[in-house]
Amino acid sequence: MQSNGTDAHPLFGGAFSAVLPPGFRDVSELREIPDNQEVFAHSHTDQSIIVELLEYQGHVTGRDAARYHFEDVACSNEAAGPGGSQVLSVEPLPAAQTSLQESESAWLLHGTQLVSKFNEEAENAVSVYLGLFRLPQYSTDALVTFNDPVTINPLSSSAVSESGQDAVPSPWSLEQFRLLLQTLRLLNPDIFG
Repeated sequence: MQSNGTDAHPLFGGAFSAVLPPGFRDVSELREIPDNQEVFAHSHTDQSIIVELLEYQGHVTGRDAARYHFEDVACSNEAAGPGGSQVLSVEPLPAAQTSLQESESAWLLHGTQLVSKFNEEAENAVSVYLGLFRLPQYSTDALVTFNDPVTINPLSSSAVSESGQDAVPSPWSLEQFRLLLQTLRLLNPDIFG
């Protein structure tokens, strides 16, 4: 599915919506995705955006909650070893700049991870931008992750030449990801049961 980058796209069967960057592919059309996730991939780069509804982690607060989820993502990406991941910054997202008014607090974390695709030996350096919306009234942490490869290892399956391709869409930008975070909206709280 294509997007012009200005229209809200339904998420989780219409329970949420957000403006997604242009040129995305819904990964659920290619493979099975867990019910608590929406996964989108750039049509011509290795960039991806994942929207997840996770169990609320009440044992961590504030920026530590964002760090907790970043470390959990690093473990899932097998990037948790020494030098495998690093938090570069964590900043609050002011409520006035988000549409998800149900959120108790919101955070934007920027970090890096060394990630291998498909259990390959070759690691790619990836900038990870993680938006966290805390929804304790629904026992939920909403996590929005933007994976933006910085360096592709030449031995990685991602190291393919794009020469000869016409009209390749531009890579997604941090500004487009911030727009997604600003426009994320809860439309139907029945999703939480």
